[in-house]
Amino acid sequence: MPTEPELFRARCGFEPLAIGYGGLYKTGMNYTRHSEGIDQDIDPSLDLEQEIARLKKEKNAIILAHFYQVPEIQDIADFLGDSLQLAQQAKKTTADVICFAGVHFMAETAKILNPERIVVVPDLEAGCSLADGCPVDAFRAWRAKYPDAVAVSYINCSAAVKAESDWICTSANAVRVVQAIPPEKQVLFAPDRNLGRHVMKHAGREMQLWPSTCIVHETFSERKIIDLKERHKDALFIAHPECEPAVLRLADYVGSTTALLRFVQTQEAKTFIVGTEPGILHQMKKAAPDKTFLEAPPQEGTCACNECPHMKRNSLEKIYLSLRDLSPRVEVPEQIAVRALVPIERMLSLS
Repeated sequence: MPTEPELFRARCGFEPLAIGYGGLYKTGMNYTRHSEGIDQDIDPSLDLEQEIARLKKEKNAIILAHFYQVPEIQDIADFLGDSLQLAQQAKKTTADVICFAGVHFMAETAKILNPERIVVVPDLEAGCSLADGCPVDAFRAWRAKYPDAVAVSYINCSAAVKAESDWICTSANAVRVVQAIPPEKQVLFAPDRNLGRHVMKHAGREMQLWPSTCIVHETFSERKIIDLKERHKDALFIAHPECEPAVLRLADYVGSTTALLRFVQTQEAKTFIVGTEPGILHQMKKAAPDKTFLEAPPQEGTCACNECPHMKRNSLEKIYLSLRDLSPRVEVPEQIAVRALVPIERMLSLS
């Protein structure tokens, strides 16, 4: 029986990347907040929150932040949300400057929706394993094998891949997007195969799946979650659809990040095991302070593998610098942006 890397090569025609291919990125390293690239000349006496507020007013800037950011960034954001909500907010904003505290593909989406506005990020190296695992040349070659198929790409991909896609989706609307495609059309789904499997189940149709996974959501341990459920018999296990199928089968509820946040507020249960990036726990605790939230355990017991190393690259210091210097900026070549806008707008029209 062929191994998963062999299947990957056969389907996609290129070598699986260390980051971006499920099962190959198992370093066991501890992820910490990154401080590299920060000016050593920042006055340590500065009140960063006040300075950020001053710079926002001075430059007519807005901070958009993802739920997986560290709590201090979540608390200063003008808008906090999941990928779909952030895309919607980016389209609505009237600010001159967007500081996007998330990862690179999110900032690219904001720039595509706002070509005339300045889009900066705290750390240009804050990428995404799913985006890295779906190079545009390989994606284009994969599409060419199915010339009559409709390509649906999860928003966790590069602007260049978006430009080669027919639809963009998020975990919040992926099922709805696929259901909007005529049933006689073949569907290609990239880059997250676990989300793709979840969509196939709930949309009731077969799809060709790009074989990548998220390095965070693939790490949760089925056995350790079962043990945790045994120790907390009244707890509900909730999970993001990027998790592996064996983990999703254990879940009492599966949903997007926002759906998980909404779920814990509406249930009578007092304890929840949370199978997604633990940054969301900050909002869960604020929304339901009387409830207990337990992080779903990763396979490696000594690492923080359930934290996204890319999301955790950002910091208040880097946000301050990005607003002060209006750098690093995110730019998308016009010929890519124009084409990528079409499937993004198509997604937003359903939302």
